[in-house]
Amino acid sequence: MIPKTQRAVQLVGPEKLALNDAKPVLEPGPHQILCRVEVCGLCFSDLKLLKQFSGHARKSGIASGIDQQILPEMPNYVPGEKPTVPGHETVVRVVKVGNKVTKYKIGERYLIQADYRWLATQNSAAAFGYNFEGGLQEYTLFDERVIHAPDGESTLIPVPEEFSASALALCEPWACVEEAYIEKQRRTLREGDVVYHGNDPAEVERLFTTVPTNGLMVICQHGRKFGRPVVTPVGRTHYGGIRIVGTTGNTVEEALANIPADAEMRPNDKVNIIGAAGPMGTMHVIRDLCQGVPGIAVYAGDLSDERLAMLKKLAEPLAKKNKLTLHPYNPKTNAPTDKFNYIVLMAPVPALVVQAVKDAAPNAIINIFAGIPADKTAEVDLDLYIEKKCYFVGTSGSTTEDMKTVLKKVVTRQLDTNLSVAAISGLEGAIDGIHAVEKNLMPGKILVYPSVKGMKLTPLPEVAKDLPLKDGHWTIEAEKALLKK
Repeated sequence: MIPKTQRAVQLVGPEKLALNDAKPVLEPGPHQILCRVEVCGLCFSDLKLLKQFSGHARKSGIASGIDQQILPEMPNYVPGEKPTVPGHETVVRVVKVGNKVTKYKIGERYLIQADYRWLATQNSAAAFGYNFEGGLQEYTLFDERVIHAPDGESTLIPVPEEFSASALALCEPWACVEEAYIEKQRRTLREGDVVYHGNDPAEVERLFTTVPTNGLMVICQHGRKFGRPVVTPVGRTHYGGIRIVGTTGNTVEEALANIPADAEMRPNDKVNIIGAAGPMGTMHVIRDLCQGVPGIAVYAGDLSDERLAMLKKLAEPLAKKNKLTLHPYNPKTNAPTDKFNYIVLMAPVPALVVQAVKDAAPNAIINIFAGIPADKTAEVDLDLYIEKKCYFVGTSGSTTEDMKTVLKKVVTRQLDTNLSVAAISGLEGAIDGIHAVEKNLMPGKILVYPSVKGMKLTPLPEVAKDLPLKDGHWTIEAEKALLKK
């Protein structure tokens, strides 16, 4: 029986989270699907939404891609200052459907692809857990007119019964990691791109403001220098998809030739992952060591020796198995002096982008993975950036295809995403969990089970005596025992 009210974590303003014990369970309209949330993982992106609230690129209203007149029919659409429910790493089960729903039936189980990339906001796109209510509640609503892409593909991905909700939900963050490397890069001009010939830094700063979402900024220096750092919209690399490329020479063709085909590592790259021992950084390390790119060396930097030790224990066997090298380091005590062909930034700090250009080898890819807010800039040495032929990349979220790729790895047991689980909770512990993400208190992912009442945030070692973990790791048996209790 579906209750009239439910418990839900709501974000009601910047830095204002609340556990609502009596949030109405939304009644599905004709085109809508009501689902029970099985599990929801916590993500650093939830923290960014917490900080920025209505200023977040995905919290603003939908500007295009859907009939604006039907949006008021969706009570789960909460743009701008409206309270929202965060959480997007989610597995759900259908419990009720509207009379015009065509593709979903009660009892079906789905993994959620959170990004609605065809529904553009001002600087990004609509998303589940942002301007549509997310998974940190017992029941959540979807609308067929939102979750189907123009090609008909659904963001609700069917999943099998024999896998834990946790392993399936964690396909979402792993898919975000996958997308960060495999995204194809546009190597030609199109309408809206900006081309600048010259060396006036003030003019380049002005032109940056005119580059559209997913636009390209091409700089031809004609042998001259800017002579000072240039205020550069590094936040829009991640959230706006803009790309910056240049040449010390005269022609646009010379600049475009510096754009890689994709954002993947190349053979023999020295890869520096900054913030490597956090939940997402660990995924990058594991992914890079297992990707099959020959000869790479992974430098894994983190400020916590404790987290580095745990990362080394997990990742070093993978490096040895694949005949690669892993170099964990704490920048406070043993920072490397090498120049790097590939740099991944796991903290949303503009100053790290500035330093990455200095640490880059020629033709380096600098992957701005952490979501620096879209309105943030950095004073980048573009003279050095262009001279070295560096290239900033950054992706936000993942595609449905990425999700299916990772899901296949889980289903075929090539990848155990549960290895990244560090703690569990009910909704009562979700707010503490988000703050734990903020303070890097957990060495892995935090999972929230909305149906488990009264459970506070609990690290795995504390549940080991009550639930059947395997070598200290979360399992489907542990999940079943938790839900049964």
